[in-house]
Amino acid sequence: MKNTSVTFKEMKKKGEKISMLTAYDYSTAKLVDKAGINGILVGDSLGNVMLGYPDTVSVTMEDMIHHGAAVARGAENALVVIDMPFMSYQASVYDAVVNAGRLMKEGRAGAIKLEGGEEIIPQVEAIVKASIPVMGHIGLTPQSINAMGGYKAQGRDIESAKKLVRDAKLLEEAGAFAVTLECVPADLADYISNEISIPTIGIGAGAGTDGQILVYADMLAMFSDYRPKFVKNFANIGEMMMAGFKAYDDEVKAGSYPAPEHTYAIDAKVLEEVKNI
Repeated sequence: MKNTSVTFKEMKKKGEKISMLTAYDYSTAKLVDKAGINGILVGDSLGNVMLGYPDTVSVTMEDMIHHGAAVARGAENALVVIDMPFMSYQASVYDAVVNAGRLMKEGRAGAIKLEGGEEIIPQVEAIVKASIPVMGHIGLTPQSINAMGGYKAQGRDIESAKKLVRDAKLLEEAGAFAVTLECVPADLADYISNEISIPTIGIGAGAGTDGQILVYADMLAMFSDYRPKFVKNFANIGEMMMAGFKAYDDEVKAGSYPAPEHTYAIDAKVLEEVKNI
């Protein structure tokens, strides 16, 4: 069954957990979709994982549209959510609506996601009024990493914890259909999840959220630049890929690949005629 923003909210009402993973290309999206994952996030994490940028701040609208459209072509049942990149929505409500529309129209998104709480509520309200489903994102917000002073858990003191609760409620009131909680203490994330009626999708926020999301390259041990504390390796695909690349390299250099079974034949008479030209 096709997952939508509406089915996500229905899953929370039924007490069903929501699974999400990132994907950035057609082939990976097809595999994630066939595995039964409910939602695929085309995250601006593609800047780190796919493009080698030092952060997500460098990601452009063109990057998100290009990768988002590829994922949408491969996802049959999963809800495709595309991140709004840095400065595509912060400057004005007008920019936010126009760029969200581009992600829906050109990127073929089923919903968009943007980072922030109280400070971006006017943008969320306007995007929702334009009939575009919005997923919020609070806690650790990588686009604000320069202001935050590093990648670290959020909401560990009274004021910041209260702000996260307030932001989650404001996002719900603004019309968001779900909110991502990143690097939030598990007990606080559990409390927030019970305080709002829309689903919470956790990443480094414990098991009490309504769903979970991970960067697929992290959980498959494919991305080795760094490993967040909350990541579990569900398969060691990185090592398997390295072993395959090494075996290929060895056989090519030894002359054992390609073998006869990997080649195409030509009739000896045809070849002889060619040689006589």
